[in-house]
Amino acid sequence: MNSGFIVLNTFSLIIALILIIVFFSKERVHHTEDNIYGNLLKLIFVTNLIGLILGLMLDVNWEYKDFIIVCVNKVYLILLIVSLTLFAYYTYCISRYFKNNSKKVNGLFVFFAILNSLMVAFLPLDVDSIGDSSMTSGMAMNYTLAVFGLVYLFLMFLVLSDLKNLKNKKFIPVILLIIEAITMIILQALYPELNYLVNPSWVITLMVMYFTIENPDIKMIEQLNIARDTAEKANEAKTDFLSNMSHEIRTPLNAIVGFSNLLLEDKSVPNSAKDEVRDIVMSADNLLEIVNGILDISKIEANKLEIVNTEYSFKKMCEELVALSKGRLGDKPIEFKTNFDPSIPNVLYGDSSRIKQICVNILTNAIKYTKEGWIEFKISGVIKNDVCRLIISVEDTGIGIKKENIDKLFNKFERLDLEENVTIEGTGLGLAITKKLVELMNGKIVVQSVFGKGSKFTVSIDQRIVKNPTIKLEETQDLSEKIITHNKKVLLVDDNKINLKVAERLLESYGIDTESVESGFAALEKIQNGEKYDMILLDDMMPKMSGVETLKKLKEIPGFNIITIALTANALTGMKEKYLNDGFDDYLAKPINKEELNRVINKYLNDD
Repeated sequence: MNSGFIVLNTFSLIIALILIIVFFSKERVHHTEDNIYGNLLKLIFVTNLIGLILGLMLDVNWEYKDFIIVCVNKVYLILLIVSLTLFAYYTYCISRYFKNNSKKVNGLFVFFAILNSLMVAFLPLDVDSIGDSSMTSGMAMNYTLAVFGLVYLFLMFLVLSDLKNLKNKKFIPVILLIIEAITMIILQALYPELNYLVNPSWVITLMVMYFTIENPDIKMIEQLNIARDTAEKANEAKTDFLSNMSHEIRTPLNAIVGFSNLLLEDKSVPNSAKDEVRDIVMSADNLLEIVNGILDISKIEANKLEIVNTEYSFKKMCEELVALSKGRLGDKPIEFKTNFDPSIPNVLYGDSSRIKQICVNILTNAIKYTKEGWIEFKISGVIKNDVCRLIISVEDTGIGIKKENIDKLFNKFERLDLEENVTIEGTGLGLAITKKLVELMNGKIVVQSVFGKGSKFTVSIDQRIVKNPTIKLEETQDLSEKIITHNKKVLLVDDNKINLKVAERLLESYGIDTESVESGFAALEKIQNGEKYDMILLDDMMPKMSGVETLKKLKEIPGFNIITIALTANALTGMKEKYLNDGFDDYLAKPINKEELNRVINKYLNDD
């Protein structure tokens, strides 16, 4: 008996057993690499055991010894073929050719292993003694060598065709096994009796492979999952808090903005007082912007900020942006220049509200930091096929930005040169939100600035051109002057008395009769008693029965077909779509925007 063979195979068997104990003693994540490695460990352990048995059988004399040795040798060769095929599948899985866990590819590897195992089982095999060792030959051995050669060529092909990924540590065991195979071929050509190096080489490969496979510990994964769940719950709690905060702030703002707008329209109020009322409205708008900014940042952090694409009028959007910007300039000695490319199609497809938000944030930034001179708001278009690339630029003669501070511009809550700009209001969220919005729309934003001379912000965003628009294009106009309502009656449902008072006063200015109730139950009672209304303005966040629940019960009343509008301070992005899906005919956010109120009344109550 060859003592070297026994020693090496015993050592290999012990190492394989240790690897099995270490690997399977811990709970682990079951993924493809992990499963392949576990199966390889089992196969190589059994192969080593069979090899050791073969070595011990050479010195034993019994009846049918030659037949048994041939059978055990065939089992040994079959195990080697299956192990090598499984290793080839592992190499395929880490190569660039692996796209997904395809059943067809898996089936090919299984078929290859089964076919070759059957061929070895049925082909003749000879076992010849060489001194105190043995040598296998015959068709089964030749076939096995051919299979080995084919598999090793496949491994070399995968390695050489993926040279860019050779730095990946996962390829180390593959390269090592190929080197070991070439070494064994050379050694066995020189010394045929050295036919017992296969098992040790496999064990060495598996030892190296243990440190290269992705094999995370279950306990670590559980800890990470707990940490992630805790962070997600904290983020959800923060989002819920901000959502509630938004609702609570919007409720009193509705009264401030609503009554202020009514005072502006009241001819009995002196002009001097109206200037102060305008300041109130502007302050309320600023507060509303801060609330919206905080909510947007919260949604960005939670990856819940969505881009909602629809058809929109480019001309109307520009007119609204100009009117808003001029209103914010106030008495500042600043020339506001505009330049809009006439070749840009009037109807585009995209998220106009987010584009407006981007423009407003940049324009507001320019207005804040420009004391005198000019601001130019320019939009040009580059049309290619059905896409129009909007190049939006805002240039000013303001205070400018220091070169070292440009990279900090888009950081959350970052305000530059705070000491010099202490009188300028803001949270430092506008530009951070702007950058995130631009990225979400697959656009780009560039900043050019000279400190003390001015800045230029340029944004490029692709929008689809609509050839057959479904929206109606209307010139911007004051709808309130053209709305005619005769004998119209609206039911107001809100648990807040001040909000009811605001809505009553606003609707009175259109000549609309109103009736108010403070709960969904009272609204149901009115409709069930046969009261007739042309429209219902229904708050959602009410105690005991929400607006959504009230609407569901209203629709259960036979013959109910009254236009029902959600009037709510729950004004997060995406809420309009949510309320429309809940069955409301339309949506108004608090504080009530005069233009939006005009739109709703014009659409549902205008007799003209």
